[in-house]
Amino acid sequence: MAGRPVLVLVAHGSRDPRHAATVEALRRRVAARRPGLRVEVGFLDFCAPPVGRVLEGLAAQGVREAVALPLLLTRAFHARTDVPSVLAPAAARLPELTVRRADVLGPSALLTAALERRLHEAGAGLAPGARRSTGVVLASAGSSDPEANAVIADIAREWRRTGRWFAVRPAFASARSPRTEDAVRDLRASGARRVAVAPYVLAPGRLPDRIAAGARAAGADVLADVLGPAPEVADLVLRRYDRAAAAPAALPLAGTA
Repeated sequence: MAGRPVLVLVAHGSRDPRHAATVEALRRRVAARRPGLRVEVGFLDFCAPPVGRVLEGLAAQGVREAVALPLLLTRAFHARTDVPSVLAPAAARLPELTVRRADVLGPSALLTAALERRLHEAGAGLAPGARRSTGVVLASAGSSDPEANAVIADIAREWRRTGRWFAVRPAFASARSPRTEDAVRDLRASGARRVAVAPYVLAPGRLPDRIAAGARAAGADVLADVLGPAPEVADLVLRRYDRAAAAPAALPLAGTA
């Protein structure tokens, strides 16, 4: 693995200490899956160290190349604006360090597999008979970007088809409706015998807590955990890393992700 670019996981950040702890758990799992690969974490906000400082540290240590991988599930505002606004100035300050930008994590069949894992761990019951009577709420943070929200709806439709659930409804913790509790009640009214809520979020924080509160308020039967360091997420991180590291040229650090 000598000479491979350093992997820098670019996390959103949160005032909730569970967020950084979950990202660190994911970092450890990724590193364990790829011995010899150096994996670092930088945050866009709230947590330390910030992404720019991580890149400056790498340059000071003589590292020549890094892959910055946004731990984001859609190409929404953070991917299109926040990430480039951090990476581009850092790259300009550090001409000795080539920074390749990997794609965001979602959508991906591996994330759907991670959702399935979390539901199974929470006791949703994945037997075909249980699936046919269970409605699932795919609960995401939500975005001011309608295209990002449309992606969540597309994932819900595809997951319903491939997972053979009674139904899969998208829900959002912010920016737009329906809220988690509304989607749970809608599934009940539609005839679902059981309702499971699957948070499509990477780490705990304010919005995931809002998803959980909505699930409890509406009486959901199952509430899955966040995706966190699920093995499928770690595998997806490495897949995105490998693609960026093998690209013939670094991706532009500004503009659309």
